[in-house]
Amino acid sequence: MDSVNDFAPKRQKSTSKDEFRRKNMPPGSLMKAVIRSGVDSSKPEEGDQVIVHSTVRTVGGVIVESTRSENGGKGIPIRYVLGKSSILIGLLEGISTMQRLEIAVFKMKTEVHYGEPECPVTAPDGFPKEDELHYEIELLDFFKARVISEDLGVIKKIIDEGQGWETPREPYEVKSWITAKSGDGRVVLSRTKEPFFFTFGKSQMPKGLEMGVGTMTKGEKAVIYVTRPYLTQSTLLPNFEDCDEVHFEIELIHYTQVRDMLGDGRLIKRRIVDGRGEFPIDCPIQDSLLRVHYKGMLHNEDMTVFYDTRIDNSGQPLEFSSGEGLVPEGLEMCVRLMLPGEIALVTCPPDYAYDKFPRPSSVPEGATIQWEVELLGFETPKDWTGLNFKEIMNEAEKIKNTGNRLFKEGKFELARAKYEKVLREYNHVNPQDDEEGKIFLNSRNSLHLNVAACYQKMGELRKSIDTCNKVLEGSPAHVKALYRRGTSYMLAGDFEEARSDFKRMITVDKSSEPGAMAALQTLKQKEREAENKAKRQFKGLFDKKPGEISQVGEDPPDNVPDLTPEPAAQRPGLLSRFWPLGRRFFAAVGADKCVIQ
Repeated sequence: MDSVNDFAPKRQKSTSKDEFRRKNMPPGSLMKAVIRSGVDSSKPEEGDQVIVHSTVRTVGGVIVESTRSENGGKGIPIRYVLGKSSILIGLLEGISTMQRLEIAVFKMKTEVHYGEPECPVTAPDGFPKEDELHYEIELLDFFKARVISEDLGVIKKIIDEGQGWETPREPYEVKSWITAKSGDGRVVLSRTKEPFFFTFGKSQMPKGLEMGVGTMTKGEKAVIYVTRPYLTQSTLLPNFEDCDEVHFEIELIHYTQVRDMLGDGRLIKRRIVDGRGEFPIDCPIQDSLLRVHYKGMLHNEDMTVFYDTRIDNSGQPLEFSSGEGLVPEGLEMCVRLMLPGEIALVTCPPDYAYDKFPRPSSVPEGATIQWEVELLGFETPKDWTGLNFKEIMNEAEKIKNTGNRLFKEGKFELARAKYEKVLREYNHVNPQDDEEGKIFLNSRNSLHLNVAACYQKMGELRKSIDTCNKVLEGSPAHVKALYRRGTSYMLAGDFEEARSDFKRMITVDKSSEPGAMAALQTLKQKEREAENKAKRQFKGLFDKKPGEISQVGEDPPDNVPDLTPEPAAQRPGLLSRFWPLGRRFFAAVGADKCVIQ
């Protein structure tokens, strides 16, 4: 036998712990004899998975343990990942000197097997760990291993590299060929007539197999080595209860990106054809001008088509700006997460399709919709950097006009988003003279008041008041801001604050007196309404005979209308708890009108 150093290749840098163990190997403690030469010159390195058969004998030739069935073993080779697995230092050093299919015998003194002081492996019961032993090793194969699980229970061997960078994950849908062998070489899953089609996260595949597939790219071929703890039960594959480990050979044909947009399984986007670019950097997430072809279908048995841009739009794509409410909300949400050139299938519930959007005549109420969408391209919003003041104001006016249109259509949330977008851009505008400063201030105040009007319509009265305050902090005599804040106070039941704002209108601008007097008259009428409501609710509470108990808020007589208020956002005033349907009342008298500028 020769010293193992005679066979050892130039060692690459290893982990500090293994390096320490190697340095402490006594000279002559590990000897090697080649029984059969290997088939090539390459040798395993750190990070490689090695697959070996092993038979351990005493110096006298008695077999102590073996993986081979003819020597009493299970016939299942051992797998190690060099530098990762817990392994005898003699095996770590010895296997690193071997070639593929080589058979060698390593004579090991106790210091390099289980008698090593730093040995990370516990000897089996009855093992002669104090004796010198002969390890007969056959190196069946080795390759670069992708460690999937930290405990080395799932390992991947790449056979053919795939394409691209993206890998499937929950809840992607995957199409792949799958065959499998047990650790002892038995075929436990033969090739089927059709590829397997499964969805991540649905327990349709064993846990370890799904973990391995989750590291693969499109077109990749690999072997996934899965040990017993990761061979969980699945709905599509047989049970592997009689296997300690299974070697799955996988070819990943295709996967479909599936996104649950709402998190409840109702609005689902499935990518059918890949787009160009990197997700999400190259998606039109921000407000953009989008160009799409799409086909709308009823999600019924026949998938009835009710609209197709290629037919019903003279073959021209639909162009629309995101964030303007020009297409159903569910469709826009999904298009924003598409790449140019991507084709996706969108399944949309009615409340995100046409129940809150102008419904085509052929689409029944409450219909679930499926759109097939192709994003042809998009243009990002114009960058205001470098624009002069006039150009900035022109761009602001365009966005503001869109907000005004959305407001008139009752899409107050979308309108508010448009106004606030301009206000954010205004943070970087610096007027150069008094004239520009005046124009800029008027425009900014107008936008704030439009935001306040949106909040008022949405019932968020405190936010409406706070937004009006932003105008009044810089322009305390701003009549429109006083009127809008006063109206919000009145709607919230804060009558004294409302009265103060309406009276101040007259003080700062005499020409506003007719409007202010009308508002004060409405306010007075509203106070009477609140007082009458309070009287009706407490009527009879204290005028019952002794022993009789009256309920606060007894039902009024049939000839008295029920003025119980609907739930309203933020009514902090004392009388607000007795306040009837303010919104309906002010609609009737015209005091709820919000002028969008």
